[in-house]
Amino acid sequence: MALFPFSNARRPRQYNYKPIYWNPEKEAKEERSRRVKRELGMDTETTDDYKKNMKGAFVQGTSHLKKSMERGDDSWGRASRNGKLGVVLVFLLFAFWYFYIR
Repeated sequence: MALFPFSNARRPRQYNYKPIYWNPEKEAKEERSRRVKRELGMDTETTDDYKKNMKGAFVQGTSHLKKSMERGDDSWGRASRNGKLGVVLVFLLFAFWYFYIR
């Protein structure tokens, strides 16, 4: 049993960044000014705007992920459904073995 230390499982270190100061009003004001400048043609598109446009583009391009997002599914929900499916499959395999093979 010394080969599998289940009680002393190592966990990865967590990244715990706490910003010193964040002003959401200033950030919103800068975003509005960038948007207005872009609409007036005074400013070209920056990498920040490009990243915001890219966010979710892959999900919107695939039908199955889009449907999953519309239903409100997340990775934990999918994992729990897959776990339930695995339990049912094991039960069915056991029942098949018990009634037909044994």
